[in-house]
Amino acid sequence: MTAVPSYLSPTGQEIVFLLLGAVAVGSALLVVTTRQLVHAALWLVVSFGALAGCYIVLTAEFVAWVQVLIYVGAVVVLLLFGIMLTRAPIGRSADLDSGNRLVAAVVALATAGVLVAVVIDAFRTAYSPLEPGGGAAKELGASVFRTWVLPFEALSVLLLAALIGAIVLSRTDIKSGDEPPAPESRGE
Repeated sequence: MTAVPSYLSPTGQEIVFLLLGAVAVGSALLVVTTRQLVHAALWLVVSFGALAGCYIVLTAEFVAWVQVLIYVGAVVVLLLFGIMLTRAPIGRSADLDSGNRLVAAVVALATAGVLVAVVIDAFRTAYSPLEPGGGAAKELGASVFRTWVLPFEALSVLLLAALIGAIVLSRTDIKSGDEPPAPESRGE
């Protein structure tokens, strides 16, 4: 009879995965709790980086590099360009605080507690050893370009629309509402 591994005796890979997960969750909390927009974007980079590390531990190297290139390299840079080009307030902003911090914290902790309890109860005896090959480029490429091609293209169009929107909002030669009304035409 062989001993069944459990969450009470984690391996080195599982410990690294848990530490990276804690970094991802902690930085994600800092993304939504910081009052400075640029700092929130930088904490988002940390969260995405920790998530890429989790993919590497799970032997999905291709997915990890896609995470770094697409999310860290493109989405966060697009977000930062959007902040800079639209001249959004970068420093602390008092009007962003709704005063519901206590209620939000209680709801967040209750939701996290319920989720953790459900996951632990559901997967108490489940164990899946980490085996390489789950994130190989060949299988993922076939899946993306056969099964998921429409959502993939829709996402690329959405990102292009966001980039064009940021450029349009940043143009200074377009006046918004400051112009006097056009003179009325005389009925000649």
